[in-house]
Amino acid sequence: MKAVYRHELLSQFTSLSACVFIAFLLLFAGIYTMAINIRSGIASFEYVLSNMSFTFMIIVPVLTMRSIAEEKRQKTDNLLYSLPISMTDVVLGKYFAMLTVFVIPVFVMGTYPVMLSAYGNVNLPAAFSALLGFYLLGAALIAVGMFISSLTESQAVAAGLCFVLLLINYFLSSLSGFLSATAFSSLLTLTIAALLLSILAERMTKNSLAAMLTAAVLLAVLMFTYTVFQDKYAGLVPALMENLSLFARFEDMTGGVLDLRTLVLFLSIAGVFLYMTVQSLEKRRWSET
Repeated sequence: MKAVYRHELLSQFTSLSACVFIAFLLLFAGIYTMAINIRSGIASFEYVLSNMSFTFMIIVPVLTMRSIAEEKRQKTDNLLYSLPISMTDVVLGKYFAMLTVFVIPVFVMGTYPVMLSAYGNVNLPAAFSALLGFYLLGAALIAVGMFISSLTESQAVAAGLCFVLLLINYFLSSLSGFLSATAFSSLLTLTIAALLLSILAERMTKNSLAAMLTAAVLLAVLMFTYTVFQDKYAGLVPALMENLSLFARFEDMTGGVLDLRTLVLFLSIAGVFLYMTVQSLEKRRWSET
């Protein structure tokens, strides 16, 4: 894993994607610090991070688009499959390299509230807890982008799909208000989601039987729970959308409260998508042998 980590970290800087990522993030951090804290006279670094969360929709695709897609395009992924290490080590090596790139601007940004405290009363615990949430939000989104990169050979397609998915998640909480809160609407929406998951399972495993079994099990569970707990389905999907909006959950943290449930959610999302990335590479590895 260390060899993959060193190679990926060097590759990020030689391709300039890391430099673009760091420069873009620090540029917006400086702009919002000037606009919110200095010009408006508000001694709250949490507001800076809250307004900066949208930048992830741009910088995460830039950082992650080439992580695996470029390896597949150049056919160098075959070298990874021949290495005497597991796909888990490969994925974690690449992931930790991107987290290392991400921690550089976050470390620099960590000096901002300290400097601002010289000119006003800055709540440093709240500022640093929000910065921790900002970093873990980025870590979760990087895992999402890495998974998308594992599904295609085109960097442009990987970046585009990642941007669209993050954009949807960014507005997920707002979109939940347009959905019907009836029990049947929740059942219908969850049924569509179950079918989409089965399609994803078929794409990842190339096994139609596994996909059909996945769909059958999910639909059976939905019908059973809807029959027994129909009243619980009322407003279920809008509530799930609000809870699954990573950006909205981060907004709650910028209020000065360190929400451990949100941090666990970010780590769980990162873990799930890293696992899916490993499975995507394992599928390709066995198809190549």
